[in-house]
Amino acid sequence: MKSKKSDGGFKNPSFSLRFVSCFGFVQSIGSHQPKHYQLMRKYLLLFAFLFITLFAISQTDTTKTDTTNGWKTGGIVSLNLGQGGSRNWAAGAEDWSVSFGSIVNLFANKKMGKWSWDNSLDLSFAFINTESDGFKKTDDKIYFVSKLGRALKPKLNATILLNFRSQFYDGIDDDYLNQGLERRTSNFMAPGYVTFAPGVDWKPTKSLSIFFTPISVRWAIVSNKPYDYLFPGGVIPDSLKTPATGDYEKPKSVLYGVDPAREVRVEAGGFASVQFNKEILKNVIYTSKLDLFSNYLKGYDFNPPTYTTFTRTDPKPQNVDVYWTNLFAMKVNKWLQVTYSFDLIYDDDVRQFGPNENVAAAQLRSMLAVGIAFKL
Repeated sequence: MKSKKSDGGFKNPSFSLRFVSCFGFVQSIGSHQPKHYQLMRKYLLLFAFLFITLFAISQTDTTKTDTTNGWKTGGIVSLNLGQGGSRNWAAGAEDWSVSFGSIVNLFANKKMGKWSWDNSLDLSFAFINTESDGFKKTDDKIYFVSKLGRALKPKLNATILLNFRSQFYDGIDDDYLNQGLERRTSNFMAPGYVTFAPGVDWKPTKSLSIFFTPISVRWAIVSNKPYDYLFPGGVIPDSLKTPATGDYEKPKSVLYGVDPAREVRVEAGGFASVQFNKEILKNVIYTSKLDLFSNYLKGYDFNPPTYTTFTRTDPKPQNVDVYWTNLFAMKVNKWLQVTYSFDLIYDDDVRQFGPNENVAAAQLRSMLAVGIAFKL
């Protein structure tokens, strides 16, 4: 399925099912780097994920506790490969395609008397490469959470939470200005989000954790080429101008509500985080993480025509930002596993949607895959 944007904002849901043991590459498309550089980056990304997966496969132990240092570690790793092709297919089909997907879901927790330190890392990356459309990513996520807590009661901790969220690779709008042009809309640390929150963490069961604080600080960061115009100086050529496009492009950072000159937007507000990880049925593990953030500070309204100046707007704490990620891992046998992931994001400062691409909306993404996987 072709989507307009495959980026950190997930403009359209993506769905894929793949399990074949051979793969390859064809020449990809893109307008921001030389073609040989793009291809090299794709190979490096693939090799990095293969290395992570093969390293994990080489470990023979399942979820375990290190009795020396007190660490309890574990997780799920999944590697999915697919390839398809056709020749003289009258009904119409892609001549050649390849897909790749990897999910890494890890945790490392430690107890030290009344102190506890819980860490989790979610990584995912998937792409499809077709002869007609070239390279397009369908999944891309980096999400890290670390909590340091001290027990107040048996199931209640005073906790400091730190989390980080971004993506690995470029996201592309492949129908920019409705002209079939390509413009980069995201890449590593564009955007990136860092949250720091002191609060309380309630753990009613071993599988459930609920963190809450009335005050936290969040940084929205677009430090990797915050302008990133397609045209020199962001000036849209006369031949492409319409009343809808205006005279200038929006800086990339403005797509995420960040001033390109500052590269960072600081927010303060209430924050809640729910984490769940349990084998809900035999050989079926469900992992879910939900973050809710309510910003108490004033917002930004970027002014045309250049969108490099802004007006502060009234606070809207009722517009709660949502980040919800889910993973079902269903074991078929020792090596074969079905994984289904579903992500939902609502960010009131990401106003790229609607007829005029200027309103916030729920962003959805799902991925179904069959491949080599195992539980650490």
